[in-house]
Amino acid sequence: MVEFFLDIVMGNINILYIGRHLEILSTVVRLINANADWSGIGALNDEEAKCLFQEKKFEIVLLGPGITDESEKHLRLFFRKQNSNTAVVQHYGGGSGLLKTEILMALNA
Repeated sequence: MVEFFLDIVMGNINILYIGRHLEILSTVVRLINANADWSGIGALNDEEAKCLFQEKKFEIVLLGPGITDESEKHLRLFFRKQNSNTAVVQHYGGGSGLLKTEILMALNA
């Protein structure tokens, strides 16, 4: 928990975005990376997301549109088992203001 707090204080907030649409994924990752305190990376499929999650410590995972209920269930279980401190949030879209709010709420949860 101390490591998590220190990463946030130092501005190293890693965010994994998982989405099925390349254009949306690219836009969301660009918006995340526009904030100097955040570092975003995207994955188009579950296997890529799991590999990335095992390679790097993420504070937040955003689940984008197009992910099936079954896939979401498996991903949430995987992330929880790997690191229960990681917030997993459904991202519905709606622009940069909503994205920022979702991320800030996840950090404060």
